[in-house]
Amino acid sequence: MADLIVKNSVKEALEDMNVSRDFYDALDEEVEELLDEAQRRAEANDRKTVQPRDL
Repeated sequence: MADLIVKNSVKEALEDMNVSRDFYDALDEEVEELLDEAQRRAEANDRKTVQPRDL
């Protein structure tokens, strides 16, 4: 899967915090897992639309 995280947006959200390089990779993996699970839930409910409740 492609990179899902926009580094500049993460830095803005964390304001004055420093962000390690490997944090972005770990965050990207977490988001990918979250999306995979949401997709599985939608498919299990015979939907092609992922909805907030799938999170």
